[in-house]
Amino acid sequence: MSWIREGELSLVEKLSANVLKAGPMPKHVAFIMDGNRRFARKKQVERQEGHSQGFDKLAETLRWCLQLAIPEVTVYAFSIENFKRAKEEVDGLMELAKQKFLRLLGEQENLEKHGVCIRVLGDLTMLPLDLQQLIARAVVATREHNKCFLNVCFAYTSRHEITNAVREMAWGVEQGLIRSSDVSEALLSECLYSSNSPNPDLLIRTSGEVRLSDFLLWQTSHSCLVFQSVLWPEYSFWNLCEAVIQYQCNYRSIQKARDLHRDEQVRHQLEADRACVAELLQRGGGRRQDALSDYSRRREERVRDFLDALRHKRDSFITDLSSQAALA
Repeated sequence: MSWIREGELSLVEKLSANVLKAGPMPKHVAFIMDGNRRFARKKQVERQEGHSQGFDKLAETLRWCLQLAIPEVTVYAFSIENFKRAKEEVDGLMELAKQKFLRLLGEQENLEKHGVCIRVLGDLTMLPLDLQQLIARAVVATREHNKCFLNVCFAYTSRHEITNAVREMAWGVEQGLIRSSDVSEALLSECLYSSNSPNPDLLIRTSGEVRLSDFLLWQTSHSCLVFQSVLWPEYSFWNLCEAVIQYQCNYRSIQKARDLHRDEQVRHQLEADRACVAELLQRGGGRRQDALSDYSRRREERVRDFLDALRHKRDSFITDLSSQAALA
């Protein structure tokens, strides 16, 4: 099954999509694709078949998102907690992932046609080396595409992501790239795996569960959360439309909360800069009227250089893995 399933909407679906697109549309939708195992039990098939059907549904859902002009999708493909499942099931999921990323590498023309950029968010070092290399090849191969984005959270939990972001900032301080006083909420956001993406506008979880299961906890603080009872392999275009309508109904309150949060971040950063300047002046650093603007400019330069170094470190890791695969 292709990663991006070709096909057109029915006439009724097209009309409904046009009506939806007359209102505010989410630019980034995240999915917790829950219910594959329950679907397998329901259909009395092997668990692996349930997971395979779940991937097929992802391909179909990506097509719907493209047709609804939703340019970015993030999916929870494999939690770090999933490693605790039976070895047979974990091995099966790793094998399924290998098959799908191999298939992706054979679909370059289709991915280029749609401009799909694939990103994989998570701790790849937890995965088998051959899977790491396949993922790296897929990421490098689609890195320059910029029409739409698919973020696959694999070997991921939000707590692990946030912990890693703190480690990255500590690394920056150790390397002398930033100061401890430069650490902030905004900087932590830039150190997350998802730093290249805007926060999701809409998060959808299927199967009737009403919890986030350690998925995008930081990024969804001002997102519309929709919990639907349908099992993921049975998800439909109309389920997606229902979720978008819920987002549209809550659009104003979401935007207001985001604006308030953005203003609060700016205020907190200004207060932090003033405190640092006051401390410097108290130590005899001078009394120039432009001390605050100079300090803020230097801090922004430090942070920018640190983030450039962090991006280079992460890109080099992926590029090196991809090169290893080419040499193997």
